[in-house]
Amino acid sequence: MQPGSWIQFVFGDYTLRSVALGAGALGAVAGALGTFAVLRRQSLLGDAISHAALPGIVLAFVLTGSRELLVLVLGAAVAGWLGALCVQGITRYSRIPEDGALGIILSVFFGFGLVLLTWVQRLPGSAQAGLDRFLFGQAATMVGRDVVVIAGLGGVALVGLGLVWKEVKLLTFDRAFGVSLGLPMARVEMILTSLLVLAIVTGLQAVGVVLMSTLVVAPAAAARQWTDHLGRTVGLAALLGSLSGVTGAVLSARFAGLPTGPVIVVVASVVVGISILFAPRRGMFPEWVRSFRNRRRMQAGAILADLQELAQQHPGVPHAHPVSVLRAMRGGAPGVERALGTLQARGWAESAEGGWRITEAGSRNVQEPSPGPGDSRGEGTGR
Repeated sequence: MQPGSWIQFVFGDYTLRSVALGAGALGAVAGALGTFAVLRRQSLLGDAISHAALPGIVLAFVLTGSRELLVLVLGAAVAGWLGALCVQGITRYSRIPEDGALGIILSVFFGFGLVLLTWVQRLPGSAQAGLDRFLFGQAATMVGRDVVVIAGLGGVALVGLGLVWKEVKLLTFDRAFGVSLGLPMARVEMILTSLLVLAIVTGLQAVGVVLMSTLVVAPAAAARQWTDHLGRTVGLAALLGSLSGVTGAVLSARFAGLPTGPVIVVVASVVVGISILFAPRRGMFPEWVRSFRNRRRMQAGAILADLQELAQQHPGVPHAHPVSVLRAMRGGAPGVERALGTLQARGWAESAEGGWRITEAGSRNVQEPSPGPGDSRGEGTGR
């Protein structure tokens, strides 16, 4: 499909346009707020909040009889906020660690929500309430007003983050220093938790209770691989989250039968995988390349030192030595020929008389050798 056809495909259909815009806004907000959960090592907090929101959704429907997204989101926000408060209370006033408190709140609130959901769906006239869509999400049902609600609540969360940006940075990296400055760090933590709750509950309709935690954590984890700057990490996480949402919506529409919410989560997971493998600073593949280059550089330096030592045994005579001698000095380690080729390319060693010798430029750049495998010139030799 041509780029112009993609644009027409996305923006020419009202339903797909609504879903893509809503998913993009949701991904941006979740990515930005989720960055702080990841940096504070509270990734499971998003999982606990999203599961704790389920009873709030059901109770909001029971009390109001409305299935409007804004009403259900407000109920989810209250329940999710209470769940976060319970986690903090258990951690602060008991000996249960934070991961244990998260597991308790997640399971208790989610179990209570499932009980309420089953009870509500058995009531007369409630079988079609559609509340079960919040378990796994149903982004394909989003309409224009749902997008407005998601964008509005997400905008409130981002504006709130901007207002407490400096305090949140202190909370994330040096809470004790913030306390020493007299800042109300407990209140700042509550504000940040509330903003995270708001970001999570806005996405429950799209990806559901079960999968929402991935959309909170995945963009932030991916962004963290590319930069060490907080502002750039937050911005990149928002961008990756938005791209994941839009791409997942388009793919689910392009290929019939693919559920939108899970596809969005899969796309976000693929972004994380690519970042872990190929990010320049932290990626596994660049790290392997750097390690390989360092090993080659160290080996070349060791061979250069060996050539210098051999040259010192024949002062004033430019004597060449066979490769077998150099290999024996390195304990038979492989790669001696490759290291000699590297030194020759730099002009630090030259081939002559069927062997190798160090050049004047090499003598100026020689470093202390590192013992190779089986090298007898180690500790205790008096060197």
